[in-house]
This record gives sequence, C-alpha cells and structure tokens, in this order.
Amino acid sequence: MALGPESASAPGTERVVISVDAMGGDRGPAAVVAGLVDSIAQYPRLDVIVHGDEVVLRPLLDRQADLAARVTLRHADRVVTMQDKPAQVMRHGQGTSMWSTIDAVKDGEAGAAVSCGNTGALMAVAMLRLRKLPGVNRPAIACLWPSRNPGGFNLMLDVGADVKAEVEDLLQFAVMGASYARNGLKVARPRVGILNVGTEDHKGRAELKEAHDRMAAVAAVGDFDYVGFVEGGDLPSARVDVIVTDGFTGNVALKTGEGTAKLIADFLREAFGAGLMSKFAALLALNSLKRLQRRIDPRRVNGGVFLGLNGTVVKSHGSADATGVAAAIGLAYQLAQVRFLERLAARVASAEAAGQDAARMRVDRAEADRPDTVPGTGGNPTE
Repeated sequence: MALGPESASAPGTERVVISVDAMGGDRGPAAVVAGLVDSIAQYPRLDVIVHGDEVVLRPLLDRQADLAARVTLRHADRVVTMQDKPAQVMRHGQGTSMWSTIDAVKDGEAGAAVSCGNTGALMAVAMLRLRKLPGVNRPAIACLWPSRNPGGFNLMLDVGADVKAEVEDLLQFAVMGASYARNGLKVARPRVGILNVGTEDHKGRAELKEAHDRMAAVAAVGDFDYVGFVEGGDLPSARVDVIVTDGFTGNVALKTGEGTAKLIADFLREAFGAGLMSKFAALLALNSLKRLQRRIDPRRVNGGVFLGLNGTVVKSHGSADATGVAAAIGLAYQLAQVRFLERLAARVASAEAAGQDAARMRVDRAEADRPDTVPGTGGNPTE
C-alpha cells in the first residue's frame, strides 16, 4: 500500500517538509502533537513546520524529545474556528495558524499543508494564497474509500469543494483523480467511472451524459481507462479506481459511508458484549475482529486532498485523533515526496491543450457543413 510507512528503498534522500496547522481540530493541539510523534517515527525523512499558539504548543512539544530536531514551531496568535465563515476568513484571516500553514507552502518552505480546521475556510484561504493551477475551473476535494481493490482503496472526487459540477469540471476531475491514483496509490493505469443513478447510457442528468460521451477522448490524454457509469454500490468495488461526481453527491456519500462504518463497529461491539458466551466468542474471534476494524476504520483513510490548486493541501477530519492526524500527515508526505503537484500540473496542461484542439476541430467541422462558409474563417461568408 503506497500510503504506509516509508521503506528502506524509498526514492531520494532529501528531507520532506510538511506544514501543519495545530490549532483547528476539535480535539485540540494535543491530538495534533500526538499525531506528529507517530508520523516522525514512521517517516525518517519527514520534517514538520507546526503553526499555532506558542504558549500552548511549546509545553506539548517539549515533552517529546524526538521532535526537537525535526519540528519547527511557528507562532500564530489567532485561530480559525469551525463557526467562522469562509468570506470572513479570506478578509481577516491573516495571522491565524491556518493562514500561516498555507503560506509556508506558498513560499516554498513546505511541500504540502495539513489542517484539521474549517473545510470551507481552508479551501478559501488555499484558493486565495495558492491560486488555481492554470486550466483548472474548479478545485476538488478527493478522498480515499476502502475497497476490494489490491491496494485497499478507491478514490472519489469531488466530496465537498463545490456543491455542483459542470461537464468540463467532471472531465477535469477525471484527469486529476487519475493522476492522484497513479502517483499516490501506485495504480499504473487507473480505471475511472462517473457516479450515476444507473449504469445505462440513457440515465442521469444532461451534464453526466455529455461528460460520459466525451470521457473516452479525455482518457486517451489522461492515460486512464474509462469504465462508464458506476452506481453507489460500486464505491467499494474492484470495478473502478476513481469515482467522479459533484461535491454535493460526493459529500453525502462520504458522510453516509463513515456513518455506516461506525454503525457496524457499534453493532459488533454490542453483539459481542451481550453476555458471557458472546464475550467468549469475541475472544475467540479477536484477531479477525481486529482485522475488520482496521479495514473499516475511517481514521486510517483520514485526509481529503484539495486537487487543482498551485500547492498540495490535505484536509484532515476536524474530529481526528492522533491516528487520524498521523494518517493525514503521512498522505501529505507521500504526495510531496513524489512531487505530485508537478505531475498533476503537467497532466492538466496536456488535457487542456487536447481539449482546445478538440474544440477547434468541432468548430471547423461545423463550419465545413455550412455551404456558405470557408472552414476556419469563423463563419464569414465566402466572397
């Protein structure tokens, strides 16, 4: 699995610096620092710039001797709360730990940023400070979904950056998602599907049908295989690697999946704790239950990646504990070390150029079909 601990054969020997907002999570800075401890132990080449209130963070960091040489503390007076509106943070967010975290990426000090804070505010600050990649209409948030695929995960986007998506957005999501799967999950040739209410070609909204019709041409440029429409039941399946959808649908699916995983865990806990014989059965099945817990544990796949920005930003769940924070930092580390942003930018640029060529060809064909025009003249009458 590409998102696990670093192996001895990992490419490169240079340090990888990640910028971390320590103040935005529901569990407070202590959970973030605990996650830092786990991450530092897992990744020998990882260094961290941690942003937040020095009065709060310094005692937490000083208790961990292993962090001293590899963690730099950058003081920030203010915090973006979960109640703050994105527009307000864009206007008055300078001096917050979130703003400082993103600026470290903007200034080239860090290869990626991680925050547990307000999602809307984080996207707004990242858009303002990092800007969109050339050619990107709308950034997207991509999340990992436990699946039956060999790597253990599928990728879905968008899951909340924007509630709607036009045809061009869906096509760009496919290109960006395939690049993420290739570089972050080590899927050599990702399979991409569009989430719909059925797999038949005639089903779905108009923008889904048009994206479906045009996706084969985009797949040739994006170096992925298009498998067609997929349904909700395919999200954890081995039929697809990347699921493309709008932010409204993706966010509902994500929250439903997380809630279902928690419900199953609660039901199992209740069932095996119902009586003496149930507890004895749980003891016998302990190893199997631990394997199941690891597979459906949402903390293990914590971290949505903002794709389409001129910088790599990982959004951790606001309620993440040390395990979840470590997972988000590990994801940011993996993407930074393979120079994912550079590869994504190149892929988006190639797709944009191919799209422009295709658009010109469609215009030329339309003009050629008109008897009173000369192809390429923009529709001016022949003389």
